[in-house]
Amino acid sequence: MGHALAPDPGLRFSSPLEYAMTLRSAWEATLAGSPDPAFSPSLLESWRRSLALGINPEQHSPLHLHDVSEARTLGAEHRLASVVPALSQLLADESAAGRHLLIVTDHQGEVLWRVGSGSALRQADSLEFVEGADWSESGIGTNAISEALISGRPAQLFSSEHLVRTHHDWACTAGPIRDPFSGKIVGVLDVSGPIDSMTRDSLRMVRCGVRLAEELLRSAGPTADAAPRAAVGLSSPYTASTLFLRLLGDKPTAELDGGRGVPITLRRAEILALLASRTQGWSAEELAYQLHGEDGAAATIRTEMHRIRSVLGAVVEPNPYRFTAGVRVVSDADEVAAYLRAGRLGEALAAYPARLLNRSTNLTVELMRDELNEAVAASVRSSGDAEMMSRWCASDMGSGDIAAAAALARLTGPGDARFQLVRSRMERIDRELRA
Repeated sequence: MGHALAPDPGLRFSSPLEYAMTLRSAWEATLAGSPDPAFSPSLLESWRRSLALGINPEQHSPLHLHDVSEARTLGAEHRLASVVPALSQLLADESAAGRHLLIVTDHQGEVLWRVGSGSALRQADSLEFVEGADWSESGIGTNAISEALISGRPAQLFSSEHLVRTHHDWACTAGPIRDPFSGKIVGVLDVSGPIDSMTRDSLRMVRCGVRLAEELLRSAGPTADAAPRAAVGLSSPYTASTLFLRLLGDKPTAELDGGRGVPITLRRAEILALLASRTQGWSAEELAYQLHGEDGAAATIRTEMHRIRSVLGAVVEPNPYRFTAGVRVVSDADEVAAYLRAGRLGEALAAYPARLLNRSTNLTVELMRDELNEAVAASVRSSGDAEMMSRWCASDMGSGDIAAAAALARLTGPGDARFQLVRSRMERIDRELRA
Protein backbone atom coordinates (compact mmCIF):
# COMPACT_ATOMS: atom_id res chain seq x y z
CA MET A 1 0.00 0.00 0.00
CA GLY A 2 1.56 3.33 -1.06
CA HIS A 3 1.91 6.53 0.91
CA ALA A 4 -0.80 9.16 0.76
CA LEU A 5 0.13 12.28 -1.11
CA ALA A 6 2.30 14.59 0.97
CA PRO A 7 0.59 17.72 2.30
CA ASP A 8 0.82 20.61 -0.17
CA PRO A 9 3.47 22.99 1.27
CA GLY A 10 1.86 25.84 -0.63
CA LEU A 11 -0.94 25.75 1.94
CA ARG A 12 1.48 26.61 4.75
CA PHE A 13 0.79 30.32 4.27
CA SER A 14 -2.43 30.40 2.25
CA SER A 15 -4.38 27.97 4.45
CA PRO A 16 -2.27 27.19 7.55
CA LEU A 17 -5.00 25.47 9.55
CA GLU A 18 -5.80 23.08 6.69
CA TYR A 19 -2.11 22.41 6.14
CA ALA A 20 -1.59 21.74 9.87
CA MET A 21 -4.37 19.12 9.87
CA THR A 22 -2.81 17.14 7.04
CA LEU A 23 0.65 17.53 8.57
CA ARG A 24 -0.58 16.08 11.87
CA SER A 25 -1.81 12.98 10.04
CA ALA A 26 1.62 12.67 8.47
CA TRP A 27 3.22 13.03 11.94
CA GLU A 28 1.10 10.22 13.35
CA ALA A 29 1.88 7.93 10.41
CA THR A 30 5.60 8.64 10.67
CA LEU A 31 5.75 7.90 14.40
CA ALA A 32 3.75 4.73 13.76
CA GLY A 33 6.54 3.51 11.49
CA SER A 34 5.50 4.77 8.05
CA PRO A 35 7.68 7.84 7.29
CA ASP A 36 5.74 10.46 5.35
CA PRO A 37 7.39 12.41 2.50
CA ALA A 38 6.13 15.62 4.14
CA PHE A 39 9.19 15.44 6.40
CA SER A 40 12.74 15.84 5.11
CA PRO A 41 15.41 13.24 5.90
CA SER A 42 17.28 15.75 8.07
CA LEU A 43 14.14 16.47 10.08
CA LEU A 44 13.45 12.76 10.57
CA GLU A 45 17.05 12.28 11.71
CA SER A 46 16.52 15.01 14.31
CA TRP A 47 13.38 13.20 15.48
CA ARG A 48 15.38 9.96 15.84
CA ARG A 49 18.05 11.72 17.91
CA SER A 50 15.40 13.34 20.09
CA LEU A 51 13.60 10.04 20.70
CA ALA A 52 16.91 8.39 21.58
CA LEU A 53 17.42 11.12 24.21
CA GLY A 54 14.14 10.18 25.84
CA ILE A 55 11.94 12.97 24.44
CA ASN A 56 8.28 11.97 24.69
CA PRO A 57 6.49 13.16 21.51
CA GLU A 58 3.08 12.97 23.18
CA GLN A 59 3.88 15.17 26.14
CA HIS A 60 7.27 16.54 27.09
CA SER A 61 8.39 19.44 29.24
CA PRO A 62 11.74 21.12 28.62
CA LEU A 63 14.67 20.87 30.97
CA HIS A 64 15.06 24.00 33.07
CA LEU A 65 18.73 24.91 33.32
CA HIS A 66 18.06 27.90 35.58
CA ASP A 67 15.02 29.41 37.19
CA VAL A 68 13.61 32.52 35.51
CA SER A 69 15.35 35.04 37.77
CA GLU A 70 18.73 33.29 37.38
CA ALA A 71 18.32 33.20 33.60
CA ARG A 72 17.51 36.91 33.51
CA THR A 73 20.65 37.61 35.53
CA LEU A 74 22.69 35.54 33.07
CA GLY A 75 21.04 37.43 30.21
CA ALA A 76 21.99 40.79 31.70
CA GLU A 77 25.64 39.67 31.75
CA HIS A 78 25.60 38.04 28.30
CA ARG A 79 27.24 39.78 25.37
CA LEU A 80 23.97 39.61 23.41
CA ALA A 81 22.32 41.85 26.01
CA SER A 82 23.53 44.85 24.03
CA VAL A 83 21.71 43.77 20.85
CA VAL A 84 18.36 42.68 22.32
CA PRO A 85 16.87 46.21 22.43
CA ALA A 86 17.52 46.67 18.69
CA LEU A 87 16.11 43.23 17.90
CA SER A 88 13.02 44.04 19.94
CA GLN A 89 12.45 47.24 17.97
CA LEU A 90 12.80 45.33 14.70
CA LEU A 91 10.87 42.14 15.42
CA ALA A 92 8.85 42.28 18.65
CA ASP A 93 5.19 43.21 19.02
CA GLU A 94 4.26 44.02 22.62
CA SER A 95 0.91 45.58 21.74
CA ALA A 96 -2.29 44.02 23.06
CA ALA A 97 -2.89 42.52 19.62
CA GLY A 98 0.62 41.06 19.37
CA ARG A 99 0.60 37.33 18.64
CA HIS A 100 4.22 36.30 18.25
CA LEU A 101 7.20 36.18 20.59
CA LEU A 102 10.77 37.31 20.08
CA ILE A 103 13.10 34.79 21.72
CA VAL A 104 16.87 35.00 22.13
CA THR A 105 18.86 32.06 23.52
CA ASP A 106 22.50 31.50 24.35
CA HIS A 107 24.81 29.28 22.30
CA GLN A 108 23.36 26.15 23.90
CA GLY A 109 19.69 26.94 23.36
CA GLU A 110 18.84 28.20 26.85
CA VAL A 111 16.18 30.91 26.64
CA LEU A 112 17.54 34.17 28.08
CA TRP A 113 15.07 36.73 26.69
CA ARG A 114 11.36 36.72 25.76
CA VAL A 115 9.59 39.78 24.35
CA GLY A 116 5.93 39.87 23.34
CA SER A 117 2.39 40.72 24.34
CA GLY A 118 0.80 39.49 27.53
CA SER A 119 -1.33 36.95 25.69
CA ALA A 120 1.63 35.61 23.70
CA LEU A 121 3.68 35.26 26.88
CA ARG A 122 0.85 33.38 28.59
CA GLN A 123 0.61 30.95 25.68
CA ALA A 124 4.34 30.38 25.89
CA ASP A 125 4.07 29.83 29.66
CA SER A 126 1.75 26.89 29.00
CA LEU A 127 4.61 25.24 27.08
CA GLU A 128 7.21 26.27 29.69
CA PHE A 129 8.78 28.35 26.90
CA VAL A 130 10.32 30.63 29.52
CA GLU A 131 13.67 32.09 30.50
CA GLY A 132 15.98 29.32 31.71
CA ALA A 133 14.30 26.58 29.64
CA ASP A 134 16.51 24.40 27.46
CA TRP A 135 15.28 24.62 23.86
CA SER A 136 18.05 22.46 22.46
CA GLU A 137 17.32 19.10 20.89
CA SER A 138 18.15 17.27 24.12
CA GLY A 139 16.02 19.66 26.15
CA ILE A 140 12.72 19.63 24.23
CA GLY A 141 13.23 17.71 20.99
CA THR A 142 13.18 18.95 17.41
CA ASN A 143 12.33 22.64 17.06
CA ALA A 144 13.56 25.62 15.05
CA ILE A 145 16.07 26.71 17.71
CA SER A 146 17.62 23.24 17.94
CA GLU A 147 17.74 22.95 14.15
CA ALA A 148 19.50 26.31 13.87
CA LEU A 149 22.07 25.24 16.47
CA ILE A 150 22.76 21.87 14.85
CA SER A 151 22.76 22.96 11.21
CA GLY A 152 24.29 26.39 11.76
CA ARG A 153 21.66 27.82 9.37
CA PRO A 154 18.25 29.50 9.71
CA ALA A 155 15.41 27.04 10.23
CA GLN A 156 11.64 27.25 10.11
CA LEU A 157 9.34 24.63 11.64
CA PHE A 158 5.60 24.60 11.24
CA SER A 159 3.09 22.72 13.40
CA SER A 160 3.77 18.96 13.37
CA GLU A 161 7.30 19.39 12.10
CA HIS A 162 7.96 19.84 15.81
CA LEU A 163 8.39 16.44 17.41
CA VAL A 164 6.37 17.16 20.55
CA ARG A 165 2.60 17.23 20.02
CA THR A 166 1.98 20.15 22.39
CA HIS A 167 3.94 22.38 19.99
CA HIS A 168 1.81 21.55 16.95
CA ASP A 169 -0.18 24.76 17.26
CA TRP A 170 3.04 26.79 16.88
CA ALA A 171 5.26 27.93 14.05
CA CYS A 172 8.84 28.97 14.75
CA THR A 173 11.58 30.62 12.69
CA ALA A 174 15.12 30.77 14.07
CA GLY A 175 18.60 31.74 12.98
CA PRO A 176 22.01 31.37 14.65
CA ILE A 177 23.85 34.54 15.67
CA ARG A 178 27.60 34.23 15.17
CA ASP A 179 30.53 36.04 16.70
CA PRO A 180 31.73 38.18 13.76
CA PHE A 181 35.35 37.68 14.83
CA SER A 182 35.52 33.95 15.63
CA GLY A 183 32.55 32.66 13.62
CA LYS A 184 31.30 30.72 16.66
CA ILE A 185 27.57 30.64 17.42
CA VAL A 186 26.87 32.88 20.43
CA GLY A 187 23.08 32.59 20.44
CA VAL A 188 19.91 32.02 18.47
CA LEU A 189 17.24 34.52 17.40
CA ASP A 190 13.77 33.01 17.19
CA VAL A 191 10.30 34.30 16.31
CA SER A 192 7.49 32.00 17.46
CA GLY A 193 3.73 32.20 17.51
CA PRO A 194 0.47 30.48 16.50
CA ILE A 195 0.66 28.70 13.16
CA ASP A 196 -1.37 31.37 11.36
CA SER A 197 0.97 34.14 12.58
CA MET A 198 3.85 32.96 10.39
CA THR A 199 4.12 34.72 7.02
CA ARG A 200 6.24 34.39 3.91
CA ASP A 201 8.35 37.24 5.32
CA SER A 202 9.08 35.59 8.68
CA LEU A 203 12.28 33.90 7.51
CA ARG A 204 13.50 37.04 5.76
CA MET A 205 12.89 39.14 8.88
CA VAL A 206 14.77 36.70 11.10
CA ARG A 207 17.70 36.77 8.68
CA CYS A 208 17.63 40.57 8.86
CA GLY A 209 17.59 40.40 12.65
CA VAL A 210 20.58 38.07 12.70
CA ARG A 211 22.54 40.39 10.40
CA LEU A 212 21.67 43.36 12.62
CA ALA A 213 22.82 41.52 15.75
CA GLU A 214 26.10 40.48 14.15
CA GLU A 215 26.81 44.00 12.91
CA LEU A 216 26.18 45.39 16.39
CA LEU A 217 28.55 42.78 17.84
CA ARG A 218 31.14 43.76 15.24
CA SER A 219 30.79 47.42 16.20
CA ALA A 220 31.27 46.54 19.87
CA GLY A 221 34.55 44.76 19.10
CA PRO A 222 35.84 41.35 20.24
CA THR A 223 35.36 40.39 23.89
CA ALA A 224 38.00 38.91 26.14
CA ASP A 225 35.88 35.92 27.08
CA ALA A 226 34.77 34.97 23.56
CA ALA A 227 37.78 32.79 22.80
CA PRO A 228 37.89 30.82 26.08
CA ARG A 229 34.16 30.06 25.97
CA ALA A 230 34.48 28.82 22.37
CA ALA A 231 37.63 26.87 23.16
CA VAL A 232 35.91 24.52 25.58
CA GLY A 233 32.93 23.65 23.42
CA LEU A 234 31.83 20.07 22.88
CA SER A 235 33.52 19.80 19.49
CA SER A 236 36.86 21.09 20.77
CA PRO A 237 39.72 18.68 21.63
CA TYR A 238 40.77 21.10 24.39
CA THR A 239 40.89 19.56 27.84
CA ALA A 240 41.49 21.60 30.97
CA SER A 241 44.33 20.53 33.25
CA THR A 242 42.65 22.12 36.28
CA LEU A 243 38.93 22.36 36.99
CA PHE A 244 38.06 24.54 39.97
CA LEU A 245 34.52 24.16 41.35
CA ARG A 246 32.97 26.88 43.49
CA LEU A 247 30.37 24.95 45.45
CA LEU A 248 30.03 27.04 48.61
CA GLY A 249 26.92 29.20 48.57
CA ASP A 250 24.04 29.34 46.12
CA LYS A 251 25.73 30.38 42.86
CA PRO A 252 28.00 27.50 41.80
CA THR A 253 30.54 28.09 39.05
CA ALA A 254 33.32 26.16 37.31
CA GLU A 255 36.67 27.64 36.32
CA LEU A 256 38.94 26.06 33.71
CA ASP A 257 42.67 26.64 34.18
CA GLY A 258 42.14 29.86 36.07
CA GLY A 259 39.76 31.32 33.49
CA ARG A 260 36.50 33.12 34.02
CA GLY A 261 33.94 31.33 36.19
CA VAL A 262 31.17 29.65 34.18
CA PRO A 263 27.80 29.55 36.00
CA ILE A 264 26.42 26.02 36.40
CA THR A 265 22.97 24.90 37.45
CA LEU A 266 22.33 23.44 40.87
CA ARG A 267 21.66 19.99 39.38
CA ARG A 268 24.95 20.00 37.46
CA ALA A 269 26.80 21.27 40.52
CA GLU A 270 25.35 18.33 42.46
CA ILE A 271 26.56 15.94 39.75
CA LEU A 272 30.05 17.46 39.74
CA ALA A 273 30.19 17.31 43.54
CA LEU A 274 29.27 13.63 43.44
CA LEU A 275 31.88 12.95 40.76
CA ALA A 276 34.50 14.68 42.88
CA SER A 277 33.57 12.57 45.91
CA ARG A 278 34.38 9.17 44.36
CA THR A 279 37.43 8.31 42.28
CA GLN A 280 36.03 5.06 40.85
CA GLY A 281 33.19 6.93 39.17
CA TRP A 282 29.44 6.43 38.91
CA SER A 283 27.21 4.67 36.43
CA ALA A 284 24.34 6.65 34.91
CA GLU A 285 21.91 4.49 36.89
CA GLU A 286 23.73 5.15 40.18
CA LEU A 287 23.73 8.90 39.62
CA ALA A 288 20.07 8.83 38.62
CA TYR A 289 19.20 7.08 41.87
CA GLN A 290 21.38 9.41 43.97
CA LEU A 291 19.78 12.51 42.44
CA HIS A 292 16.19 11.43 41.77
CA GLY A 293 15.57 8.34 43.88
CA GLU A 294 13.50 5.47 42.54
CA ASP A 295 12.08 7.70 39.78
CA GLY A 296 15.53 8.54 38.40
CA ALA A 297 16.22 7.79 34.74
CA ALA A 298 19.66 7.12 33.29
CA ALA A 299 18.65 9.04 30.14
CA THR A 300 18.26 12.20 32.22
CA ILE A 301 21.80 11.84 33.56
CA ARG A 302 23.18 11.28 30.05
CA THR A 303 21.48 14.48 28.92
CA GLU A 304 22.95 16.41 31.84
CA MET A 305 26.41 14.99 31.08
CA HIS A 306 26.03 16.12 27.48
CA ARG A 307 25.26 19.62 28.72
CA ILE A 308 28.18 19.59 31.17
CA ARG A 309 30.60 18.64 28.39
CA SER A 310 29.12 21.27 26.08
CA VAL A 311 29.95 23.93 28.67
CA LEU A 312 33.18 22.62 30.20
CA GLY A 313 34.68 20.48 27.45
CA ALA A 314 35.98 16.94 27.80
CA VAL A 315 36.40 16.96 31.58
CA VAL A 316 34.16 13.92 32.21
CA GLU A 317 34.48 10.47 30.66
CA PRO A 318 31.65 7.89 30.53
CA ASN A 319 31.28 4.24 31.54
CA PRO A 320 31.55 4.96 34.41
CA TYR A 321 31.22 8.72 34.67
CA ARG A 322 34.31 10.20 36.28
CA PHE A 323 36.69 13.07 35.69
CA THR A 324 39.04 12.56 32.78
CA ALA A 325 42.55 11.36 33.60
CA GLY A 326 44.89 14.32 33.72
CA VAL A 327 42.25 16.75 34.93
CA ARG A 328 42.98 18.03 38.42
CA VAL A 329 39.70 18.81 40.17
CA VAL A 330 39.69 21.17 43.15
CA SER A 331 36.78 22.82 44.94
CA ASP A 332 36.50 25.65 47.43
CA ALA A 333 35.16 23.06 49.90
CA ASP A 334 38.38 21.06 49.41
CA GLU A 335 40.39 24.18 50.24
CA VAL A 336 38.54 24.64 53.53
CA ALA A 337 39.21 21.01 54.47
CA ALA A 338 42.89 21.34 53.52
CA TYR A 339 43.30 24.38 55.77
CA LEU A 340 41.72 22.46 58.64
CA ARG A 341 44.06 19.51 58.13
CA ALA A 342 47.02 21.90 58.17
CA GLY A 343 45.83 23.51 61.40
CA ARG A 344 45.30 26.88 59.70
CA LEU A 345 41.95 27.67 61.26
CA GLY A 346 41.90 31.38 60.45
CA GLU A 347 42.40 30.69 56.75
CA ALA A 348 39.76 27.94 56.86
CA LEU A 349 37.20 30.36 58.28
CA ALA A 350 38.11 32.99 55.70
CA ALA A 351 37.67 30.42 52.90
CA TYR A 352 34.28 29.26 54.24
CA PRO A 353 31.75 32.02 53.44
CA ALA A 354 28.69 29.78 53.03
CA ARG A 355 27.52 26.18 53.27
CA LEU A 356 28.12 23.67 50.49
CA LEU A 357 25.42 24.06 47.78
CA ASN A 358 23.07 25.46 50.39
CA ARG A 359 20.02 25.28 48.10
CA SER A 360 20.44 21.57 47.48
CA THR A 361 17.98 19.18 49.12
CA ASN A 362 19.76 16.08 47.84
CA LEU A 363 20.50 13.69 50.71
CA THR A 364 24.06 12.87 49.65
CA VAL A 365 24.92 16.54 49.20
CA GLU A 366 23.31 17.33 52.56
CA LEU A 367 25.58 14.75 54.21
CA MET A 368 28.64 16.27 52.53
CA ARG A 369 27.46 19.73 53.63
CA ASP A 370 26.96 18.64 57.26
CA GLU A 371 30.32 16.83 57.32
CA LEU A 372 32.23 19.94 56.25
CA ASN A 373 30.29 22.23 58.59
CA GLU A 374 30.86 19.96 61.57
CA ALA A 375 34.58 19.67 60.76
CA VAL A 376 34.88 23.46 60.89
CA ALA A 377 32.77 23.68 64.04
CA ALA A 378 34.78 21.00 65.87
CA SER A 379 38.05 22.69 64.96
CA VAL A 380 36.77 26.01 66.26
CA ARG A 381 35.47 24.56 69.53
CA SER A 382 38.72 22.71 70.23
CA SER A 383 40.93 25.69 69.40
CA GLY A 384 40.46 27.52 72.72
CA ASP A 385 40.81 30.73 70.70
CA ALA A 386 38.20 33.32 71.66
CA GLU A 387 38.75 35.31 68.46
CA MET A 388 38.18 32.26 66.25
CA MET A 389 35.08 31.34 68.25
CA SER A 390 33.74 34.88 67.96
CA ARG A 391 34.21 34.83 64.18
CA TRP A 392 32.54 31.44 63.91
CA CYS A 393 29.53 32.34 66.04
CA ALA A 394 29.05 35.54 64.01
CA SER A 395 28.84 33.59 60.75
CA ASP A 396 25.70 32.09 59.25
CA MET A 397 27.21 28.62 59.51
CA GLY A 398 28.10 28.94 63.20
CA SER A 399 25.15 31.01 64.39
CA GLY A 400 23.37 27.94 65.71
CA ASP A 401 26.41 26.34 67.34
CA ILE A 402 25.36 26.56 70.99
CA ALA A 403 28.41 24.60 72.17
CA ALA A 404 30.78 27.07 70.51
CA ALA A 405 28.83 30.00 71.92
CA ALA A 406 28.99 28.52 75.41
CA ALA A 407 32.74 27.91 75.08
CA LEU A 408 33.24 31.51 74.02
CA ALA A 409 31.19 32.71 76.97
CA ARG A 410 33.49 30.76 79.31
CA LEU A 411 36.60 32.28 77.73
CA THR A 412 35.36 35.85 77.93
CA GLY A 413 33.69 37.82 80.70
CA PRO A 414 30.83 40.25 81.21
CA GLY A 415 33.09 43.15 80.34
CA ASP A 416 34.00 41.72 76.96
CA ALA A 417 31.82 42.89 74.06
CA ARG A 418 32.13 39.43 72.55
CA PHE A 419 30.52 37.98 75.67
CA GLN A 420 27.52 40.28 75.28
CA LEU A 421 27.21 39.41 71.62
CA VAL A 422 27.33 35.70 72.33
CA ARG A 423 24.86 35.95 75.20
CA SER A 424 22.33 37.83 73.07
CA ARG A 425 22.81 35.30 70.29
CA MET A 426 22.29 32.38 72.67
CA GLU A 427 19.16 34.02 74.09
CA ARG A 428 17.80 34.51 70.57
CA ILE A 429 18.49 30.89 69.65
CA ASP A 430 16.81 29.76 72.87
CA ARG A 431 13.72 31.84 72.07
CA GLU A 432 13.57 30.40 68.55
CA LEU A 433 13.83 26.85 69.91
CA ARG A 434 11.03 27.50 72.41
CA ALA A 435 8.73 29.16 69.83
